[in-house]
Amino acid sequence: MYRTHTCGELNEENIGLEVTLSGWVQKSRDLGGLTFVDLRDRYGITQLVFNMDKNEELCLEARKLGREFVIQVKGNVIERSNKNLKIPTGKIEIEASSIKILNKSKTPPFTIEDDTDGGEDLRMKYRYLDLRRNPVRSNLVLRHQLSMETRNYLSNNDFIEVETPYLIKSTPEGARDFVVPSRMNPGQFYALPQSPQTFKQLLMVSGFDKYFQIVKCFRDEDLRADRQPEFTQIDCELSYVDQEDILNTFEGMTRHLFKKIKGITLDEFPRMTYDDAMENYGCDKPDIRFGMKFNYLTDLAQNKGFKIFDDSEAVIAIVAKGQADYSRKQLDKLTDYVRREQIGAKGMVYVKYNADGSTKSSVDKFYSSEDLAEWAGRCGTEAGDLMLILSGEREKTQKQMNELRLFMGDKMELRTAGVYKPLWVIDFPLLEWDEESERYHAMHHPFTSPKTEDIDKMESDPGAVRANAYDLVINGVEIGGGSIRIHDRGLQERMFDLLGFTKEEAEAQFGFLLNAFEYGAPPHGGIALGFDRLASMFGGKDSIRDFIAFPKNNSGRDVMIDAPSPVAEEQLDELELKLNPKK
Repeated sequence: MYRTHTCGELNEENIGLEVTLSGWVQKSRDLGGLTFVDLRDRYGITQLVFNMDKNEELCLEARKLGREFVIQVKGNVIERSNKNLKIPTGKIEIEASSIKILNKSKTPPFTIEDDTDGGEDLRMKYRYLDLRRNPVRSNLVLRHQLSMETRNYLSNNDFIEVETPYLIKSTPEGARDFVVPSRMNPGQFYALPQSPQTFKQLLMVSGFDKYFQIVKCFRDEDLRADRQPEFTQIDCELSYVDQEDILNTFEGMTRHLFKKIKGITLDEFPRMTYDDAMENYGCDKPDIRFGMKFNYLTDLAQNKGFKIFDDSEAVIAIVAKGQADYSRKQLDKLTDYVRREQIGAKGMVYVKYNADGSTKSSVDKFYSSEDLAEWAGRCGTEAGDLMLILSGEREKTQKQMNELRLFMGDKMELRTAGVYKPLWVIDFPLLEWDEESERYHAMHHPFTSPKTEDIDKMESDPGAVRANAYDLVINGVEIGGGSIRIHDRGLQERMFDLLGFTKEEAEAQFGFLLNAFEYGAPPHGGIALGFDRLASMFGGKDSIRDFIAFPKNNSGRDVMIDAPSPVAEEQLDELELKLNPKK
């Protein structure tokens, strides 16, 4: 056998035992009469010792071992004189009696250590080496634990895992599809699924009243730290449920995961409507680890001769507690931050409420101390606080203030790592108006049911219709979302009509689903949680790439295997495809 034990399990109880270990050479140290080698595998590191006095030939052989050589060693477990209490095997070492080189290694392009000298691009090119490092391996172990506990929870609650197809039909709604040409059907294409949405609804029609799947999904969209062209989600659907049933079920699952994986007991998740989230935080995924809610000063700040406020649809303020000692230089930096192209504010007004009760603002010319005191009363401002104010179009200013609020939350260290504050955001608009196409789009997807009490407004006032939809948000990150679905053909046809589908287009794209609704479709709803995002949150990282074994880079490329790449002319001929020459 290659090994009797792993490199992470031996301890003082094993002293005197003859063992065989296999693994990679982490590093070696030549101290003259003694040579020490750290042997590493997935489970840990064990120190090997070679004694020149006892076996000169073996010691000289050990000195020839290079980093990342794969070796097998036999020897006896002995007590280590210079103990390392930072590792589980640090009280013992192996006095080697033989070495066998199983495979040599070139010198790695970066050090295989926790704190490596390799940049991200280099580590992605040699990802199979990067995966040997403890932090990366630990991330994937965490991901495995999350998947196992997710399956345990759902299976114990009568969910059945069902696999759905990866080669499906392209649909025009949502993000861009990845398309796959069909050799057997020339000129026709499959699409890779953005989600198993229609299939899981068909499973409800089929009587599988509790379905789940930890499933790969694909979207051809621009990338960032929390997006990949292929990603994994915990996809679930239930029959004979309302919104409350689903929120309780998946709040329970989230609590289960935090308790099992992190040992954290979460409080009950608050509920917040979409309108309240936008009004108080300027976004539909607020970070509620800290306050700093929005205050609206429009009525108090206008008609005082300050044209910027007078011409604004909304004047919005936040209060930074205890920050009245901000210097002019610091305030100028804040102003520069909100003026960045990504945020787009034209400027920022500040008001300092000093500890002695006096005020100092950038608009003292237009507002009296009584005016500023009135603002303070509206916002609950106290001595020592700093008020930051933005103005302009209401929706744009809300979004700009959201960015400033989060920035100040970071500056003031209010977004505490290791503290988790989940909430449900509910009552989203069913539709959103797109200026470019001059039509409504589904805010979630076309199968989301409107609130029962709003159905009568679908044709008369579609923008006012609320969706029976919900998002799970943790620490300002959207972890998942779902909705109660439409299960009636007539209502689904009305929805398609609102979205600008002709009857022919709706039938061509979704006729299979509409027909299924005529065969006794039960009321149903579901949710999908971003598994990669969940893993990165549990691991305390911002990038989901750290929790994917073989991720793509920001350009959607796998630099390790060099994909995407051209295909042979013969393959294109088989598919009856021709590349357009570059113009």
